[in-house]
Amino acid sequence: MNIKQLGKTDLYVSELCFGALPMGPLQMGLSVDDGGRLLAKAIDSGVNFIDTAEMYGTYEHICKGIQGRSRDVIINSKSAACDYQTMEKSIRNALAALERDYLDIFLLHGARAGENVFQERAGAWQCLIDYKEKGYLRAIGLATHHVGAAANAAKEKELDVLFPLINKTGIGIMGGGVSEMLASIELCHKVGKGIYAMKALGGGTMLADIPGNIQFVREIPGVVSVALGMVKEKELAMNLKIFNGESLVPEDLADCKSGKRLTILNACVGCGTCVETCHNNALYFDPATPEQKKPSVYQDKCLLCGYCTKACPGFYIRLV
Repeated sequence: MNIKQLGKTDLYVSELCFGALPMGPLQMGLSVDDGGRLLAKAIDSGVNFIDTAEMYGTYEHICKGIQGRSRDVIINSKSAACDYQTMEKSIRNALAALERDYLDIFLLHGARAGENVFQERAGAWQCLIDYKEKGYLRAIGLATHHVGAAANAAKEKELDVLFPLINKTGIGIMGGGVSEMLASIELCHKVGKGIYAMKALGGGTMLADIPGNIQFVREIPGVVSVALGMVKEKELAMNLKIFNGESLVPEDLADCKSGKRLTILNACVGCGTCVETCHNNALYFDPATPEQKKPSVYQDKCLLCGYCTKACPGFYIRLV
């Protein structure tokens, strides 16, 4: 497994980053024991980088997985906080939940935010800067789906790490397309920002050519690591083969092409919260069927991120 320096930080991360989102309650809801066991297997196989977030609900899984390995593993978390006090609470909660006296990387969780994210969340950003200066955070930055936000990250002197959405088809990119996001990544790379990438497989929607889609992102100049969500040992084994330069056989891909779909239960009351939450405009009320209360889904736009499931007040949304 290749280990690379993350920009100008003193962090050296594995090229394969373990994305913890799918194992949490927003998606597959693995038990702490099962999630921890899979994480431990990944770490023992050479993966030293884990990506999570406050909203993913996976801190317990990570704690279980890193038992006896905590100082050898680099953990990134993030918070959607908009003000200083809320971000401070998020940092302190992460420190306590992960049982650490410092965090390796902490990001503004700006999936839905636009190019003015640093101005709109100035208080939260200042909190990250302050907590890094106090020694609680080793590196800080931004997780974003937006081309303009990624470009503006290059201008932020205090920003160490950019975590952008990028994939071959452009699914999920906001404010532009593939070429525009690549240009934003290039700007950050030129000024020495550490970059690792999300959604190389479109959140599980681009499974027809898994090795090719991953390779596309690996070859982007400046991208040192690719975060991939995993919930099965077979997925982990396949990804380890890809990142270790080993050839795949058909059996490696057999259980990794069963994509999930977003489903809204008939009990939905049509409040519209999920429609407002979806940053990719994958949920909508169909004017052709006004009698239908629940929203419809553009499956080809859905990133399967699960953010809408958390937002739904009635728990009517499922990823199956």
